[in-house]
Amino acid sequence: MVEEQVILVNEKDEQIGTMAKMEAHEKAVLHRAFSVFVFNDTNQLLLQQRAATKYHSPLLWTNTCCSHQRVGETNIEAGKRRLFEEMGFVTELKDVLSFIYKAPFDNGLTEHELDHVLVGSYDDNPNINSEEVEAFKWMTLEEVKSDMQKRPELYTEWFKIIFDRFYTHINKAKV
Repeated sequence: MVEEQVILVNEKDEQIGTMAKMEAHEKAVLHRAFSVFVFNDTNQLLLQQRAATKYHSPLLWTNTCCSHQRVGETNIEAGKRRLFEEMGFVTELKDVLSFIYKAPFDNGLTEHELDHVLVGSYDDNPNINSEEVEAFKWMTLEEVKSDMQKRPELYTEWFKIIFDRFYTHINKAKV
């Protein structure tokens, strides 16, 4: 099986090459990624708990889904693909912002990503892929913010960064 490739980018989000995903995380090389935030009609955010078998951040709570774009794939196409793979549904998404972050993990890997934040809406429960997702829950942004302040160790690093820096943008961007 061929290892998944990530798209290496510069700070302007221009593609400069590709690299095996694990190698990019070992070398902390800047690459393109996306994070999907799905809300229901009562303004609750769909969170997922990452599967226990994930190579980093297992069993931590995070946004609806996230991953890496494939070569030739738009941010929206990638978001819809991964949303279906992890959460079992597809919905319209809007690309609302992007930012660069770097987060080292205890296992020696580092996420160094130019992350595109995608927002959508959905009013049913997901059909989760148990190889990717341990559990899910719906929470208001205020509930997430409060819980994240009390128990930050339960959340992924990128989710905490997005939530801290872009809380108002996400709140306003709901589709």
